[in-house]
Amino acid sequence: MTHPPSVPPALTGETEFIRAVGHRLEELLAGYHDRAAAISDSATPLVEAITGLARGGKRMRAVLAWWGWRGTGAAADDERILDAAVALELFQAAALIHDDILDRSDTRRGAPSIHRTFESRHRSSGWRQDPAHFGLSAAVLTGDLCLSLSEEVFAAAAGASANPAGARAMFNEMRFEVMAGQYLDVLDEVEVPGQDPAAALERARTVLRFKSARYSVVHPLGLGGILAGAEEDVLEHYERFSSPLGEAFQLQDDLLGVFGNPAETGKPAGDDLREGKRTALVAHALDLFTEDQVAHLEAALGDPDLGPETVTRIQGLLESSGARGRVEQDVAELGEASLAALADAPMHVDARSGLDRLARRVLGQARQNG
Repeated sequence: MTHPPSVPPALTGETEFIRAVGHRLEELLAGYHDRAAAISDSATPLVEAITGLARGGKRMRAVLAWWGWRGTGAAADDERILDAAVALELFQAAALIHDDILDRSDTRRGAPSIHRTFESRHRSSGWRQDPAHFGLSAAVLTGDLCLSLSEEVFAAAAGASANPAGARAMFNEMRFEVMAGQYLDVLDEVEVPGQDPAAALERARTVLRFKSARYSVVHPLGLGGILAGAEEDVLEHYERFSSPLGEAFQLQDDLLGVFGNPAETGKPAGDDLREGKRTALVAHALDLFTEDQVAHLEAALGDPDLGPETVTRIQGLLESSGARGRVEQDVAELGEASLAALADAPMHVDARSGLDRLARRVLGQARQNG
């Protein structure tokens, strides 16, 4: 795999790095588009779908990797961390493609999800057989391709790093955890209801930790440090900061899956209820609701035709019962723990300052499409 010239030395700030990640993504995906076209022009929509999805998002995982790298005092303009960040963005895109299939989501970032895009292509082209099945099949393959491209890009960056074996081990661990977490999430949607609230909360926190929190925050920061050759004690401090931050990030995401503004999230209000998500919010509701209210909630979870009036009623119950307040309190406590750990972390002062700003943004913001 060939690399472009190193990122210009002027690349010293977070905003410039985000732009560089976007540029590098476009450049790499253009090359992959050419590879697909060399096979057949009919194969190019796979890469085009990835390209369209990868243009969105806030690049949080990429930025965390960069600050993990910078925390060791490593140069801001090193192309290895740029490619590692691009690999994380491709991994995120693959996870979103598969997640939308699993959740039967029609939209992503305010646009049709990838499986719906391919389904629409089938319909508009007048092709034979089932459009929905084609859409799902094409999206599975697109997600798999995106995952393999992520590995290809990361392998090149890791191979040239200070700790290739350590970087690959963490990347492999990240992939394994996400797949296991996704399965537990799907399993929770179909298992028989009536679980003890305490057990439900423990399971919900396990899902959020391994499906999202660790790959969204913990692993990106750690990978940046490992690639730069960080010592074990530094990586331990990184995790003390990133682990509570990642959980707070996902708990906020869960709140927004029920209470979020569709104009900001790109998803319909109450979408997590329709998908039957057994989040920490739902676990607290099981503990605080009356028996009749629990029965109403259980009947609503997983109903794809759940109407706005029912969503509004459940939102009101979650507010009045204190379930939402419990989750918000958890977010606040996790945020405090994260910021306290950051203050003690042995890292370059610029990285500490950058991570403090990023953490405060994460703790104060709503979900806006990953």
